[in-house]
Amino acid sequence: MKFSDLMLPITQENIFEMPGYYVWCGSMARANDGLYHLLLSRWPQDLGMDGWVTRSEICHAVASQPAGPYAYQGVALPGAGGDRWDRDCTHNPSIIPVDGKFYLYYMGNWGDGTFWSHRNNQRIGVAVADHPAGPWTRFDKPLIDVASGAWDSLMTSNPTCTRLRDGRFLMLYKGVGDGPMPQGAGVVYGAAFAESPLGPFVKHPTPVIAVPNRSWSVEDAFIWREADRIYCLVKDFHGDYTKDEPHTIAFMESSDGINWLPSDHPLAFRKELTWADGRVEPVAYLERPQIYLEDGVPRVLFCACDPDTNQRRMHTFNVAIPLRTCQRDPTKGS
Repeated sequence: MKFSDLMLPITQENIFEMPGYYVWCGSMARANDGLYHLLLSRWPQDLGMDGWVTRSEICHAVASQPAGPYAYQGVALPGAGGDRWDRDCTHNPSIIPVDGKFYLYYMGNWGDGTFWSHRNNQRIGVAVADHPAGPWTRFDKPLIDVASGAWDSLMTSNPTCTRLRDGRFLMLYKGVGDGPMPQGAGVVYGAAFAESPLGPFVKHPTPVIAVPNRSWSVEDAFIWREADRIYCLVKDFHGDYTKDEPHTIAFMESSDGINWLPSDHPLAFRKELTWADGRVEPVAYLERPQIYLEDGVPRVLFCACDPDTNQRRMHTFNVAIPLRTCQRDPTKGS
């Protein structure tokens, strides 16, 4: 089936924005208080869009319904300061509940205030809490660090994690290796496995999602499991998987987390919002997909959105798109 067939129209109540800030990545979990807790990234608007890499911080919002409206509560995980590996920036939140606790995977960095310094010092971390409102306990070292001489020797970011049927945890993450600086080598995705959500994660030695001869392949993946099948939404920079326009979202599948193929309908969705009044609004960016699952079934899709098709990058928000409840039969693929 087509992933886009699950996506229902939105209203203004599904939009979360903050005056004076860019709002980006959003990931949500339900707590035993019956409320829905959204962890998202923000940074001051006067820094411009590139300010995410130097000054992003992970914030917290709450709602009584999974698709909102969400109300801002405060900063959940700021930069750690001092000489920490996540001193200056926290970004890319992705939260999962496991056995009564909540695990927040994120990117942290430090740098000299310039874009490439912070970009190339990105690393993946995890914080743990008894409740998605915190307080969060984080760790002195990254969860997924760089590996000298490997495909991810320069930086790691964009984590997404799910529990497999055998109880292990699978993480997909973005990595960049050594190459012409400051960019380094190609942007690709790798996999790592662990017995615990806190790791240690053992990396698969080679990238698992990459487009040959592309310097930028994919980013912003989100993975989840239904029965024995693992699904992935991922931003396709050039439309290689979606066979559509650049920067659309591809829908992929795997049985083991290492071998990934496009689904029968590989275009998950285009850069557009469908409103309850019937309008279809083209947008400049609709990415960073994260899904809230209830009883293992996708219920709400969260995406970062820049609505300005004139590419001025002046205003962003997070949108919660309700999903039609429809669990696939894993024996029949997608």
